[in-house]
Amino acid sequence: GTFLNLRVINHGRSDSLLLSWEELEGAEGYSFALSSLGSGTPLQNGSAGPNITSFWFHGLTPGMHYEIEMTATLVCMETTSQTVTAQTSPSPVHNLSLSNGGSSDMLYASWAHAHGQRDSYHLALYHSDSQTLMRNVSTLPNASTFLFDGLLAGSEYALKVSTIAGSMQASTSIHQWTAPSVPTKLRLSPGSSTSLVASWAGATGAAWLHLTLHKVLTQMVTSTLSARRGLTSYTFQHLHPGTQYWLSLSAVAGPYTVGGPNATAWTYPLSPDNVILSNTEEQSSLQAHWNTPAGERDFYLVTLQEGENSAPARNISVSGDSNRVTFHGLRPGKQYSVQVTAVAGPYRVSVRSTAAWTYPLAPSGVSLFSQESPYSLLASWDETPGEGYVLALSPVEQTTKNSSLVRGVTNFTYKDLCPGTLYSFEVRTIAGPYTSSPQRITNWTYPLPLEQLILSNHGHSTSLQASWRPALGGSTGYRATLWETKFQEQVRNMSVGISWTNVTFEDLVPGRQYTLEMFVVAGSYRSPVRSATDWTYPLAPTGVTLTNTRRPLGLFAFWDKAVGDVDQFHLHLYSKSHVAQRNVSVGPNTHNFTFLGLSPGIQYFLKVTILAGPYRSSSHFATEWTYPLSPANVSVQPGQRPQELHVSWVESGGDRDHLVQLSVADSLSIIRNVSVPRGVTKLDLAGLVPGSRYHLKIISQAGPHRTSSQTAIGYTVPLPPLSISAKPVRADCALAVHWETPPGLRDGYLLSMHEEGSSTPARILEAGKDSTNVTVTQLKPGACYLIGIWAVAGPYRSLPKNFTGCTVPAAPANLSFTNPGSSSELYLCWNKPPGKRDHYRVTLYSLSTQSRIQVQTLSPDSQNITWTDLEAGTRFAVQVTAVKGLLEASSTNVTQWTCPLAPTSLILGSPSASALLVSWAAKTRGAEGYEVDIYDTTFSNHAGHMTLDGDARSNIFRNLSPGTHYSVTVRARAGPFHASTPNFTHCTREYDAFHA
Repeated sequence: GTFLNLRVINHGRSDSLLLSWEELEGAEGYSFALSSLGSGTPLQNGSAGPNITSFWFHGLTPGMHYEIEMTATLVCMETTSQTVTAQTSPSPVHNLSLSNGGSSDMLYASWAHAHGQRDSYHLALYHSDSQTLMRNVSTLPNASTFLFDGLLAGSEYALKVSTIAGSMQASTSIHQWTAPSVPTKLRLSPGSSTSLVASWAGATGAAWLHLTLHKVLTQMVTSTLSARRGLTSYTFQHLHPGTQYWLSLSAVAGPYTVGGPNATAWTYPLSPDNVILSNTEEQSSLQAHWNTPAGERDFYLVTLQEGENSAPARNISVSGDSNRVTFHGLRPGKQYSVQVTAVAGPYRVSVRSTAAWTYPLAPSGVSLFSQESPYSLLASWDETPGEGYVLALSPVEQTTKNSSLVRGVTNFTYKDLCPGTLYSFEVRTIAGPYTSSPQRITNWTYPLPLEQLILSNHGHSTSLQASWRPALGGSTGYRATLWETKFQEQVRNMSVGISWTNVTFEDLVPGRQYTLEMFVVAGSYRSPVRSATDWTYPLAPTGVTLTNTRRPLGLFAFWDKAVGDVDQFHLHLYSKSHVAQRNVSVGPNTHNFTFLGLSPGIQYFLKVTILAGPYRSSSHFATEWTYPLSPANVSVQPGQRPQELHVSWVESGGDRDHLVQLSVADSLSIIRNVSVPRGVTKLDLAGLVPGSRYHLKIISQAGPHRTSSQTAIGYTVPLPPLSISAKPVRADCALAVHWETPPGLRDGYLLSMHEEGSSTPARILEAGKDSTNVTVTQLKPGACYLIGIWAVAGPYRSLPKNFTGCTVPAAPANLSFTNPGSSSELYLCWNKPPGKRDHYRVTLYSLSTQSRIQVQTLSPDSQNITWTDLEAGTRFAVQVTAVKGLLEASSTNVTQWTCPLAPTSLILGSPSASALLVSWAAKTRGAEGYEVDIYDTTFSNHAGHMTLDGDARSNIFRNLSPGTHYSVTVRARAGPFHASTPNFTHCTREYDAFHA
């Protein structure tokens, strides 16, 4: 049959389940079996009579899934069963805590696990003020902590932790605050002389802000303020002017308080009033005084300012209680004012006084200049402090002219004066109501210059005459100076009376330019200089000659040095058979000239004329013939074979044949002398030596003269080198190139080295003409190079000889052969050597068996290799070889051990009362050797040690104490590595038993 409405409920209890059903007709009783779900093992059994419809199970595990089997006993011992499942409610966590750890944006939750079973924990974090759910997370059932970050500073939070088991849960809550964060950028600034404005930023991280204002000098608290979250500024009123205050701030959130930044500031000071600057009884002193304002200040800064632009002259600091300052040693005749500044911290307030004057001094450095003008005088003096000057000027013993000038003017020009007159000048300084004593000086005006000065030679070669009109105005005489114009040397210097109007200068140089300078003298001054210039008449040139220079189309002219001076020579060259003429001017120091570009084989005539200023004088005629031209564009090129030269030229005119001369360059001996007719312009010369240097000339003749061409240089092409080879130089990363000398001559050899596969330009090397080998260094290891070699003669090369050579690869270095702690594995690595290689060959040797174990080939970029399945406790050696073709370079050998295997099957026995036998098992060659140690366990001391070779498998310790417990350990050794057995304990025989 079927139970009606069989169900299980827990009524929210974590340790009980209530099973209920409807009564089954014909049932004689009920039995129950409760077990964990899926276990099949009953945990509780129960029974109930026929009229019972519910049953409680107590003492259950919270959050646990259970299976209940209910069996009803029917009439005739028949039974019927039905199984239901249920789950107890979970239990809540206990010891729940929530702490901030001093953090303003994190809370750390921890709890003790709830009793019983659970599926997970659910955590809900709320912001207390806004009741906003901030976090909603689930954790694993074994979690007991959780960190909430990114929270608001200075805020209260509520945490609810629920234990989840199926669809049921049990919860526990707790409250906590995050630590407050202090505001940033606290600023305290003056609002006025009696107020300070405090402002800050970042105040949202605190529930309350406490502000305290102190007076710095007395440390007294002036004002306090408690502000709620959100306030960012506050103004403190009714403070003292010019006073420094200190503001402290702290942030509060719940039970937490955090000290914030501090700030200091001053209120503005009040300015002094009624500032006055006045004279004292001392001549260069002024006194400033003022009324002291209310409030405080650090000090007064008193600045004395000079002049109308108020330039600072003195700075004096006095205490805040002072009300006067006296300035000594001031500049006479200067206007001053004073500025008094009250200073409180960084703030200042200033008041300026009216101006006051010091007594002036008389001007110094007084002078009176004529300015080289007959009608004016310039008066000047050193600037003297004051408001201005009073000037007076008059001719000596005549009426005075008065003038007044403002301050800053240190000169004055008097105009419309009489030339050559002596004047008197005086000047005084004015400063405010004061005038200094006068300074006096005298001076002359300039005289007027003379007029119509003339200098003439009148056709003479050694004399000049000067004439002039007398000067107007006053003067005391004339001064005349005659100069050689070109050399600026003085020839005559004389003074003449005011009645003179001309003078003659004798014994002068012909053709020379002279300059006469004259001026009028009046007092200590002279008039502007008047000058005149002229030349003495030049003499005609002599010894004029015209010769052929043997240069093509050139004539050389020369003549005697002229007597006297010359400005230049004028040369006139012409021919009766040609219309073209040459006119050339040369300098005065030139006594020869070459005419080029003339027609060959022509007779020319020459006339030379001397020029001196506007005057000239000419020579007689001279005549000469030009030379014929030589062949042009002479070219010597290699022929079609190394033993030939090809010669070509351009004819220059004339009716004669050409003569071709060939000579060896080193000896200059003529080996060929070939005559060719007119019209032939090329020639091939055969039977010459390859790679030789030759000189060649072509000679032409016209009229009485012969002309040779310039020497042309030519080379025959050299023959290439023979039997070329290249061998690597192992130690120097180089290639030794060898060859045999070919027939003929050469200047040297040229080698080209280019690395195969590289974009780097080829490397060029040179070798001497007698060389038969070159060693090329600084090459890349393990690289192949394309090598070209030529014989060189002058600008010409032989046919190239090309071949290939390879350098020895670089050997691997810095090998590291290590054991990673294994008995069967070794690891090798090395630094990649420079240069190239085809591959690496790595060879592994066993030093125990003196045999080669493995040989492996690796790629050229490899740098490590690992060997496995090696024999334990064995020493190995390894060598790495870089291979390039047939060339190899090997590293040094390095060695390493594999770890040994620990001995096995350790057996202890006591063959006698004083001896202990130790034996063990080990693989063949599993270790380099063994170390056996024995310890007395009674006294904890070391009783013996034995070092054995690798073949040993047992050892007997003798002279031990009878009936004593000993601890033995056997350690396998291979190089620096060891492997030990555990400690085994055994007892020696009793002494009595030994005798029995």
